[in-house]
Amino acid sequence: MKTLFLINGAMGVGKTTVSRALQRILPDCAFVDGDMCWDIAPFRVTEVRKELVFSNAAYLLGAYLACGEVSNCVFCWVMQRREIAEELLSRLDLRGMRLVRVTLTASEETVRARLAADVDAGRRTADVIARAVSYLPCFEEETGAVRLRTDGRTAEELARAIADMAAGNPARGASYDET
Repeated sequence: MKTLFLINGAMGVGKTTVSRALQRILPDCAFVDGDMCWDIAPFRVTEVRKELVFSNAAYLLGAYLACGEVSNCVFCWVMQRREIAEELLSRLDLRGMRLVRVTLTASEETVRARLAADVDAGRRTADVIARAVSYLPCFEEETGAVRLRTDGRTAEELARAIADMAAGNPARGASYDET
């Protein structure tokens, strides 16, 4: 059974790093970063751009999931409301797929430190810190996902926990076997 992993969380919690670590340990695994589906400068949230990102993400995920040589697909993105993930999932054919939803969280202190390091290294702009901190409470609400804290844990530890969850604890992953 193919598995789609949705890795969710605020900026700075480690979504991309953990997702890449998960890709390294899973067989035949594709990776899609939601940010690459919305790479338009300057960054603005408009209805047209939101539709574009959903279309781009659904297209990429659908192509990977339809490919016979892909067994696992990891998608990470900031989905601060459950409706965001539900909109994306509604655009995919998940029959015969296992869905594993994970929300990564971290303390405000950890997020600030990680993002400040990214700003100092020129990978992000300073405005991302306030935006990420403002999103943190959204990820404490019910998202339909298992929550994992990233504070003090390596990406490899978290990736292993997610892979084990998918393999051995079906109560933490939903299976879409509808015909």
